[in-house]
Amino acid sequence: MAPMNCSRALCLLPLFLGLPALAVEPAPLPKSTPWNVEALSQAPTFEWVEKEMPVRSLTYRGLTYQGKVTRVFAYYATPTSFGVKADKSGKFPALVLVHGGGGRAFAKWAEQWAKRGYVAIAMDLAGKGADNKRLADGGPDQGHPQKFATIDEPNENQWSYHAVANVLLAHSLIRSFEEVDSERTGVTGISWGGYLTCIVAGVDSRFKFAMPVYGCGFLRENSAWKDSEFGKMSPQQSDKWHKLWDPASYLASAHMPVAFLNGTNDFAYPMDSYAKSCALVRTEKNYSIQLRMRHGHIFDFKEFFVFADQYLKGGTPMPSVSRPVVKDGELSAKVSAQTKIVGSRLHFTSGPHSKNKERKWTTRELVAKAGILLGDAPPTTATAWYVDVTDERKVVASSEVMVK
Repeated sequence: MAPMNCSRALCLLPLFLGLPALAVEPAPLPKSTPWNVEALSQAPTFEWVEKEMPVRSLTYRGLTYQGKVTRVFAYYATPTSFGVKADKSGKFPALVLVHGGGGRAFAKWAEQWAKRGYVAIAMDLAGKGADNKRLADGGPDQGHPQKFATIDEPNENQWSYHAVANVLLAHSLIRSFEEVDSERTGVTGISWGGYLTCIVAGVDSRFKFAMPVYGCGFLRENSAWKDSEFGKMSPQQSDKWHKLWDPASYLASAHMPVAFLNGTNDFAYPMDSYAKSCALVRTEKNYSIQLRMRHGHIFDFKEFFVFADQYLKGGTPMPSVSRPVVKDGELSAKVSAQTKIVGSRLHFTSGPHSKNKERKWTTRELVAKAGILLGDAPPTTATAWYVDVTDERKVVASSEVMVK
């Protein structure tokens, strides 16, 4: 690619700045939505299990499962327990923390956010208590049979129905506490918790931001469960599961900014399904796609904290990268940042989407001039590609993922 001078970079600005951004209203929730959102927006009754420790624990009333009212166990942490003072309002922002498959209510996760100035609640979504043993009145477990094989049973007997409801109830509960600023709440979840966060973003408009990690929709089209679970279903069962429990049915109804965090080679949530899910969101979107990011209950991504501070504390925002434009063999993308950008790159792969975990990615450095990223376009054989930047905080912000 021939070198570009500043005048050429500036001449590209109209591609990005000349067109006004079109505000698109979130879609109404589908009529098939199974949850009574109004009822779930009321704070549930609760009891303290342990209230003397810095990270307290409680149970709150859940929905009916197999004819019995359930209890949900959760850890609850406040900044004051760790010597953190509130701002002049006297209240704290709050986060609802949603664990993934094989996970549980994590006390350390709640503690981590409390030390950063957030009230946090981390609930168990497998019907278990502090000792990771089944509660006598717990809801459904979180195994694949409870997630998929119950599709012909009443909604009230299915895991996704209870998991989403229990996140909304945890939100209603934490908003009711005196130390919480109910107008500054967010939700984040990891893996299956990211899947749930995508649904909750569309169902619960009270949140001020949502950050799903790994999780996305279109699971029957491509995911770790495409063959093992959806392959067992009849077309009618697959359609029912997609309509009721796939995030693709709800993401367009999100009212808050959504920040997507994922790795390029995730075994469960591949880039094609991920890109289609992100495209559904009509509100502000941020991305942090990271090369070969490992999958797990990882609580210390820098982007976690920057996203939350940006939306709930007025912190310095993440850089944002526009949708890349390709023309005449060259790509360009606009970067908006209040921090110094120290690196910019193009990442692409020509591997098949069905081999998301194994496919190899190639990285090329880009030139940043006058807020524009410039470089050679990815090869026409690329099946997925995106550009990203790293700022002086070592925070990675990405464009959306382009797939074919």
